[in-house]
Amino acid sequence: FILVFSLQAAGAALAYVGAYVIKSYDNFEHFVQDKSTLIPAAIIIGVSVVMFIFGLVGCCATLRESKVGLSFFFLIIMLIFAAEVAALVFSFIYQGKIKQDLGHTMNDVFMKYDGQDAETKAVDYLQTQLQCCGVRNYTTWSNTTWFSSHNNTVPLSCCKNTTCTGRLDQLDLLNTEGCEDKLVNLLQGVMIYAMLVILGFAIIKFFGMLSVCVITCKTGSRRSGYQPLYA
Repeated sequence: FILVFSLQAAGAALAYVGAYVIKSYDNFEHFVQDKSTLIPAAIIIGVSVVMFIFGLVGCCATLRESKVGLSFFFLIIMLIFAAEVAALVFSFIYQGKIKQDLGHTMNDVFMKYDGQDAETKAVDYLQTQLQCCGVRNYTTWSNTTWFSSHNNTVPLSCCKNTTCTGRLDQLDLLNTEGCEDKLVNLLQGVMIYAMLVILGFAIIKFFGMLSVCVITCKTGSRRSGYQPLYA
């Protein structure tokens, strides 16, 4: 029963991690064009659903000591283990592609900033949440249409407080660090967190398969009709 309950708990934890990864990426979806980076999160959520459903199969098989049921349960755990390993591999691959992906898209989004459209809201949200300004730093804004058409000022989302007007002669009132590195660190941190959780539960599944093997073998030996000999 401990194994079954642990699978249910692990399923809940993996569902939370998968939702957390997707939510983190959705917050900055304008800057992350490669949606394949969400494949590990999709795998995690799929695995959590399977664990919830087939955890009941393991419970029934354990109660009845069914060798067929336990064998099926072992197969399910093995498939879940393989899926978690695949999610771990994908996470490792895409964790290294995050910076490259952002580098191609952030400049385009910042150049489209006009104070009104969806890109504007995305940039303002990014700069406010991460307390940053510009792609690499605040000087990135000097190459944009917004800067030249607004008296050489940066957006107010670069400001630290309400007294700031966005002028570059008020650097003490501006967040001067670039947004690219901060967003890369944030998303890579989310991916590393997911990788560690997946690795931990993959190890648990490995020992879970060993436990099912032991239970199946014991069940088979009791039904064989043979009794141990004692001297």
